[in-house]
Amino acid sequence: GPSNAEYLALIQLRINTFKAHNPDVDKKDIPSELVTASGSGLDPDISPQAALAQASRVAKSRNISINAVKDLIKQLTEKPLLGLLGPEKINVLKLNIELDNLN
Repeated sequence: GPSNAEYLALIQLRINTFKAHNPDVDKKDIPSELVTASGSGLDPDISPQAALAQASRVAKSRNISINAVKDLIKQLTEKPLLGLLGPEKINVLKLNIELDNLN
C-alpha cells in the first residue's frame, strides 16, 4: 500500500532515476504515472502531462526541436470518448513512430 516503506523506497528510486534523466523537471511536476506502475506495467498510453515532462530529453536525444516534440504531443493527444469518458491520452508507440518520421 501507499504507506509501505518498501513501496515508498521503490517510488523514491524511480523519482531519482527520472530526475537523473530529466534534470530540468521539478520533482513536484513529475506525473505520478511515471514513477508508479499498473498491474501489468504494459500500458500503451500515457497522459499528455507525462509526455510533456519528457519532451526536453526526447528532443535532445533525437536532435530535434522541443517545439517539434510538443507539437506532436498536441497532435497525437486523444480526447476522452464522447468528450466525457476517460482521460486524455497519448499512445506511446504512435508518438515514437511519428518522432522517427521527423528524422
